[in-house]
Amino acid sequence: MGESETASLIYSLLLLVLVGSALVSRSLPIGQTLKMAMGWLGIFALIFLLVSFRPELKMIWERVTGELGLGGAPAITGAPTTLRKGEDGHFWVNAEVNGAAVRFMVDSGASFTALSVDAARSAGVEPDPLSMKVVLETANGIVEADRATVADLRVGSLGMKDHAVVIASAFGETNVLGMNFLSALESWRVEGDSMILVPRTTSR
Repeated sequence: MGESETASLIYSLLLLVLVGSALVSRSLPIGQTLKMAMGWLGIFALIFLLVSFRPELKMIWERVTGELGLGGAPAITGAPTTLRKGEDGHFWVNAEVNGAAVRFMVDSGASFTALSVDAARSAGVEPDPLSMKVVLETANGIVEADRATVADLRVGSLGMKDHAVVIASAFGETNVLGMNFLSALESWRVEGDSMILVPRTTSR
């Protein structure tokens, strides 16, 4: 189901509910009828926002509960991993996305981990049909990207489940490991030509 089809389905359900409410409330005063209609509109708007922005809400929730010590299992498990700076001045890592080999550039300036269309296809990562596209500002300008979820991401000795990513043809062949991955770590730092990634718990 495409994004436009999802929007049409939500719109159709909303119309059905409003029509049903109108029939039920035919004997009610106009003021109560309007309140009922506005109430349903508010409920559907809230549901639509929660569904569309659930990756961001999940990331915020995990971050807050982690800081308060209320979270369950850490988002990223494994042992500290050290990356070496490439000749181009960037940090690169050979990772696995759902078992498929994918090379990422680590970019703390990117809000989300981003996959090229080819990388997403080879790893079996499909756009989420229930989420709205996200608008991103890149070095090449403003682009629209599809939201998706990687079931299993392996970066060196680090592992992460259900990682939110974005997919767009505008990314070309470049795949980026963004801040929604880095912020799930206990810490990350750059020391000379090395970047050190430390998970919240270290495997023994």
